[in-house]
Amino acid sequence: MVQGIGNTRRLLIVALAFTAIMLNYVDRQIIALLKPMLQTEFGWSDRDYSHMASAFQFSAAVAFLGTGWFIDRIGLRRGFAIGVGAWSLAGMAHAFVGSVGGFVGVRAALGAAESIGTPAQVKTAATYFPPEQRSLMLGVGNMASNFGAVVAPLTIPALALALGWRAAFLIAGGLGLVWVVAWLLVTPRSSATPGEASAADGDRGASVPWSALLRDRRQWAVIAAKALSDQVWWFLLFFMPDLFHRMFGMSQGSLGVPIAMIYFLAALGSLSGGILPTYLLRRGVDVNRARKGSMLLYACLILPVPLVLLTGDPWVAAGLLGLGLFAHQGFSTNVFAMTADIFPSRMIGTAIGIGAFAGNLSGMGMIELAGWSLDNGHGYTPMLLICGGSYLVALLLIHLLVPRLVVAEPGVAKAAPVGH
Repeated sequence: MVQGIGNTRRLLIVALAFTAIMLNYVDRQIIALLKPMLQTEFGWSDRDYSHMASAFQFSAAVAFLGTGWFIDRIGLRRGFAIGVGAWSLAGMAHAFVGSVGGFVGVRAALGAAESIGTPAQVKTAATYFPPEQRSLMLGVGNMASNFGAVVAPLTIPALALALGWRAAFLIAGGLGLVWVVAWLLVTPRSSATPGEASAADGDRGASVPWSALLRDRRQWAVIAAKALSDQVWWFLLFFMPDLFHRMFGMSQGSLGVPIAMIYFLAALGSLSGGILPTYLLRRGVDVNRARKGSMLLYACLILPVPLVLLTGDPWVAAGLLGLGLFAHQGFSTNVFAMTADIFPSRMIGTAIGIGAFAGNLSGMGMIELAGWSLDNGHGYTPMLLICGGSYLVALLLIHLLVPRLVVAEPGVAKAAPVGH
């Protein structure tokens, strides 16, 4: 914890970090919410849209490999400000393009800049809070992405209908620039502490090469888990508004409420994903059974998602998709916690970075599949079927690769990194 910083300033820093991650998800979700309007105006095909979403995914995947280093190198105060400023400008730039190529370019810039959010959120907790409080702060950060996904559908469609789609991009991006000013005013110029120096610098010389991790079965378990679960999250994030518009005829102004409800359920899933295994561990259940048992529950809860194809009621569909994202967030929380359990602390960041890279690439593949499927008359059937079974396959691969999860550093409490 930074010496000389009072509780009020620390709470303001937490609030700002929470707001940044919330704005992160608002900015990335705008194009999905405005897809029907933009598709009508510019005559995009579904493949055009999928290419835009894939550009975001690919650039974020590549950038994710270096953003943690950037934050450590530049420092949290300046690094977080540069990242939020960059993604805000990239978001505002959407208002000034009108071609498919232009949207692909600004989506790629947005994806690269927004990848700084997760390492910055984790470093904020590590910098300003003692170890016994960091898990709570990281949990709050994990909720921020879901709140952003709730706020966006409640506000962006109405804003676009009232002021135009360009204003929606400009206002959301402008809020990020206001955030940058507030962050620089609130955070102290020097955020390094003996504790932070130990955490940030002490392991630097002991970094593990990728080649060593890629020979480790534990790393492949993380890769499999992230690739098979993240593809579902990214597909729904970019295509769920269109699904409600296409399958249920919902207008731009009416689809916000069911989507907000779905992401509210996802936020509850994040909480449950931490509470359930903690309860099991306190009851004496070992780590292997607590983690895998929790993931099995969530993998079963998402099985009904393909039933969306059989209902004509948008609220039933919202309930099924909400249950699915509840399960996704619970599963995902346990994947992060599993990584923190089975890897030594000096390897966790790199292991998660490799897993996140795989998750973003698989998300890009799912998005491209969606564009192909929609353009060729197959609708949402292939993707929803994949959503239903993906998590059981992920858990099976985890179990085959690591038959028994063993805590790498017994007695060392680790906070699970922020993720979706």
